[in-house]
Amino acid sequence: MPTPPFVLDLRRTIGTDLLWLTGVSAVVLREDPPGHVLLTLRPSGDWTVVSGILEPGEQPGQAVLRELLEETRVVAEVESLVDVVSQEPFRYDNGDRVQFLDLTFRCRYLAGEAGVGDDENLEVRWFALDALPDLTARNRERIERALHPDPSGQPWFAR
Repeated sequence: MPTPPFVLDLRRTIGTDLLWLTGVSAVVLREDPPGHVLLTLRPSGDWTVVSGILEPGEQPGQAVLRELLEETRVVAEVESLVDVVSQEPFRYDNGDRVQFLDLTFRCRYLAGEAGVGDDENLEVRWFALDALPDLTARNRERIERALHPDPSGQPWFAR
């Protein structure tokens, strides 16, 4: 589901004005084979970690697992929150403006054959950490913070 119904309802009221949303992202790591991360290929041509929008009343950890299952058919468990970032405002091609507070979770693969589960992605694939495709700086940050969490156990956030 590309745009949640609650966002479409809000857009009918606010038009293309800036909308503040909470996003959730999953860095899914696999132990067998070791050193692999799950990525999705978006229609834009960008490889990304799995991400989506937190729905009203939904808990972030549950939302990231829902997004993961919907988009990739993979079941995982959340290990930790590794990153909290207020992203820059963004304008979609249709003119809608949005800004995300993104919560990135480190997740451990449990089950499922990775594959495209919805119309948001063109491909889903496991990548060896030493053979990643071109990624945006933000996606590389997410992966790095999941691989090398703060020694205090706290998620990274701007101080």
